[in-house]
Amino acid sequence: MHTRIPLIGVAMAAAITLAAATPALAAPPGAPVTMADDLDAPLGLAIDGSGRAIVSQNFAGVLSLVDKKGGVTELAAAPGEEISAPAVDGGTVYFVRTSFDHTSAWLTSLIDGVETPIVDLAAYEAAENPDAVNTYGFSDLSAECEAEFVPFPEFPPLGMPNYTGILDTHAYGATVVNGEVYIADAGANAVVKVDAEGVVSTVAVLPPAAPITVTAENASGTPWPACVYGHEYSAEPVPTDVEMGPDGLLYVTSLPGGSEDPTLGPRGVVYAIDPGTGDLEVAATGFGGATGIAVAPNGTLYVAELFGGPMGAGQVAVVAPGATSATSVIEVVMPSAVSIRAESLYVTTESLAPGAAKLTVVPLKGGAHAKK
Repeated sequence: MHTRIPLIGVAMAAAITLAAATPALAAPPGAPVTMADDLDAPLGLAIDGSGRAIVSQNFAGVLSLVDKKGGVTELAAAPGEEISAPAVDGGTVYFVRTSFDHTSAWLTSLIDGVETPIVDLAAYEAAENPDAVNTYGFSDLSAECEAEFVPFPEFPPLGMPNYTGILDTHAYGATVVNGEVYIADAGANAVVKVDAEGVVSTVAVLPPAAPITVTAENASGTPWPACVYGHEYSAEPVPTDVEMGPDGLLYVTSLPGGSEDPTLGPRGVVYAIDPGTGDLEVAATGFGGATGIAVAPNGTLYVAELFGGPMGAGQVAVVAPGATSATSVIEVVMPSAVSIRAESLYVTTESLAPGAAKLTVVPLKGGAHAKK
């Protein structure tokens, strides 16, 4: 995942107060238990039918299997590349291998240890650029103000008053439904689908993030001229994970660009998308770094907030069916990916601690978490 248009420096422990009420769960979860440790950037997670975890150690370029006793086995390795977006369908594991310059991004299947490239998502992005329909940045600056912008090589969009979707692909989360792989692409700002024949299509493009009013304080570190102060900026939406709900809708977490921690407020969003029509609506809001989602059989959403909680240390937000914000939280440190199976919530925690991240299991109790 990329840091997009950083309006101000990242504040890992930025204090934030969630607007959502946080009453106790009807059936409180059990204490988190470490299943595996010494992981490196475990940003993707899937659970197979027997309760084993498939974890992408993204920046190490390693796909790992964690068995039920906590043993860790390497399934695939791509030195010099990123491995991300694991998903499982029976005996098939899917993941994406992405070059660090994002010029190639292959959805790959793994069956009995044999890797098979399916399709290059970067080539699809280059041909289609789904979020070219979006315009990001400022919309109401005068011509005089726009003329004051100067090029900014490290983050080119910062040197433009506004721009349409740029060419980029970064598969972050994925799920498999009826043999089709749905991918939350944090670079393309879209959810794409790869069908059983390897044909890629766009399911939905996420809209630009809710506008932020730019001030001298939150624009610190950008090359923007002072004439932008008081104007609204619309950042990229940055989808991070996708799961199918029991209602047949896809639920997608969005980590809005700009400052991706909660320095600008808890701006993370969960969208509900009709996979047939691409129609989308906001399902829930108010998350501090929404990087992963799991959906229980009864429709309860579990949202990993990498920077959530009052001190920004992270939590998993629990959104009851029909609610539009968190109804309770599960306290874990810096979670990035979540998955649910039976009455257990699997969470990768301390995810940005190099080589020291963990796979954690939280027992879920009560009828609200019926077994699949």
